[in-house]
Amino acid sequence: APAWLRRLCGHLLSERLLRPSGVHAVVRGILEGTGDAGAEAAALDWRKCDAIAKILASCPQQCLSLEDYYRQVCPQILDLLHIQDKVAARQFQRVATTTLLTVAREHPQLAERHLLQPLLSPLLRCSEAAELAVEDLTAGTVLVPEAELSSCVEDVLKVYVVGNDSSSLLLGSLQSVLGVVFSLYSFAKQNVSYLRSPCQEVLLWFLEKAERERSLAVLGGLAGLGGTVPTLHPRCRVRAGSQGGAAIVLEETISDEDEALYQKISLEQCHVQSLVELLSHCQKSGLAGDFFIHCLKELTQVAVEDEAAPNVAVEPGRSLLELEQEQAKQERKLLVLQLVAALCESVSDTVFTDIVQVQEFVAAVLQRACASPARGPGAAAEAQTLAMAMGLVAALLGGAAQLQSSDFSVLKRLVPLLEELSHSYPEPLTQELASDLRIAICTHGACAPGTVGAAADSVLGRRPGVGAQSPAGIASGAPSLGGSRAPPQHSHSSPSAHRDRSTEQSAGHEPSATSPTPAPCANSPAPAGLQELLVSAYDPQPPSRAAALRHLANLVTQRDPEALRLQEKLLQVFLENVQHEDAFVYLSAIQGIALLSSEYPERILPILLARYECPVQGTGDAMAAVTRMKLGEVLMRVTRALGDMVFQHREPLIRAFLRGARDPDGALRASSLSNLGELCQHLGFQLGAIVQEVTCCVTAIAQTDPEAEVRRAAVHVVVLLLRGLSEKAPEVLRDVLRDLYRLLKHVVAAERDGATVLHAQLALEELDTVMRRVLFPPQTLEKKIVVLP
Repeated sequence: APAWLRRLCGHLLSERLLRPSGVHAVVRGILEGTGDAGAEAAALDWRKCDAIAKILASCPQQCLSLEDYYRQVCPQILDLLHIQDKVAARQFQRVATTTLLTVAREHPQLAERHLLQPLLSPLLRCSEAAELAVEDLTAGTVLVPEAELSSCVEDVLKVYVVGNDSSSLLLGSLQSVLGVVFSLYSFAKQNVSYLRSPCQEVLLWFLEKAERERSLAVLGGLAGLGGTVPTLHPRCRVRAGSQGGAAIVLEETISDEDEALYQKISLEQCHVQSLVELLSHCQKSGLAGDFFIHCLKELTQVAVEDEAAPNVAVEPGRSLLELEQEQAKQERKLLVLQLVAALCESVSDTVFTDIVQVQEFVAAVLQRACASPARGPGAAAEAQTLAMAMGLVAALLGGAAQLQSSDFSVLKRLVPLLEELSHSYPEPLTQELASDLRIAICTHGACAPGTVGAAADSVLGRRPGVGAQSPAGIASGAPSLGGSRAPPQHSHSSPSAHRDRSTEQSAGHEPSATSPTPAPCANSPAPAGLQELLVSAYDPQPPSRAAALRHLANLVTQRDPEALRLQEKLLQVFLENVQHEDAFVYLSAIQGIALLSSEYPERILPILLARYECPVQGTGDAMAAVTRMKLGEVLMRVTRALGDMVFQHREPLIRAFLRGARDPDGALRASSLSNLGELCQHLGFQLGAIVQEVTCCVTAIAQTDPEAEVRRAAVHVVVLLLRGLSEKAPEVLRDVLRDLYRLLKHVVAAERDGATVLHAQLALEELDTVMRRVLFPPQTLEKKIVVLP
């Protein structure tokens, strides 16, 4: 086109752009003339959207200043995100997003003032950083209505996630409202709201695009460990909206201290659960593993502070400010412990994605052990954690043939900690293992003492002779018992390692994977070998004991005749090891008892039930309760293995669990009720008249038990019962269905424990679904052919 025509068209376009609703008119004028197919094609045409964005982002010559132009145009650009016309909505939204990103790149300060702050205004209004004149507002005032909040969240999703521009300006502006978005996500997790998915996508986008240190700081702020993320204002609360969304309202300050503490603890637990759920989507990127290690380092700092000043809080004559600071420290410690517990329980075993994260995890555990050796009531758990971490390193070194030199350079960062542990830790066996691991790392696995192999076998749960795994398999936390053997190695081992291997081979064990000529696995060891395994089952070193127990369990699985002949002796060995405090040992014993019981239920089950009802004499009440809970786990594994054949053992099992539900120990009552629910789920139609006893027991406990955990387990029995019976529930439970319904309604109305109420709501939903299917069966169309006479 001629130059005069271009100048004239540009002048007319700029003049129309500066009029009221000019942006909308210009965009529609450029994009008009397309039908449905044309609109789809235009939405995918990036060049046309970029051209319109450049026009809107450029200040025309008729305008006096850039500030005035953006002040007039930017609100109209944000309005393009709210076009209701489905045909043109994608085009207008893409133009608005591209324009905003263009302005953010070219004029960041103006973009923040005229675009980002108005966009995020509803979220900033209720943030902790906002200065709310709460004295001028009454309780119940709606700060952000439902429609405005929903529109804001959707706009943030379109601009940040769909636009996908990870500039520092956009990340910084989004970080200022992440605390409010997380509160909305946590609310949507606990309720029914369509805001859950967009909030989750916004949070995951930021965590993925931001630098790792920044993401970890943000996660800590969301968890309450730091102040890098402004959270929802303390006086603000999220309330459900009438259209499926949410609104932000101002709440009155709770005068009752107990109620305020209950509300605070409930909100913290809800946030921790939501954070763990969010991290479950970040495992492949390694963020979940890094945050887990970050929490472990915080836990180490807590241990150091407790070691340095264990009784600071009891000093008299302290000021109010010092007491408040001490209270804040205690709250932070409890929050760190809660976070670590939730992450250990909920995040899967693929949390670590590479050997660097494994090294950092082990380093955090070793630092905590060096700073605060295991003492007091939590010594057993600390020792188990330390044993698992050191066993993980031993398992990595067991696959030294697959390790690269770079992997050993990473593992060498553990050498100073292992050396310190070998001198300072009070337990001699741990000192020896730490010294042997240090030797193995420094020699790149060429010199691996026998304790290293025993620790690796304990972690991997493998028999002697099963080949080592690759580091990737160990780092992912999924070792395979059927892994291939490692290639033969002629390594220079220490004399103690040679003696261990020669002892194994002379005792009839399978040869080690590092032997020059590995022999095939024998189907059953000689009697001398079995006797050696029975002796090893009482070894004072937990890894050796656990390996022996697993080997004995494998002999039962293979139906070894010598092992089956000594089944009573094996049962005695397993039962005694169930009382051991080490997790690897008693879990191996539980597995052995379950395998033995599933093979011979008529002989073994009466013995287990007798032990479950009457624990061993001479043990304390706490120890007896723990042992009975472990036996309850054995009984449930046997129940699953027997399947429909469990009917003939129905009455003694239910009688045992009903008696356990009346035990003075609350944890045992909850465990017995959980086992009872799973057993009823398996029985189904075979419950018979016992359902009356079960209903009476569950009703009494759910209404009168003083502990929330036990009431929760009682309601969970009803959930499992309805879930197991499904459409058969009205027929099987016809005599007690009304009582169960009244119980669930009573729990929903009167129970204060949130988890118990949630269980009751799930049971009511299950019951509602079942009754709808029975009362309104689905109609089916049938074709009938009738032959007329």
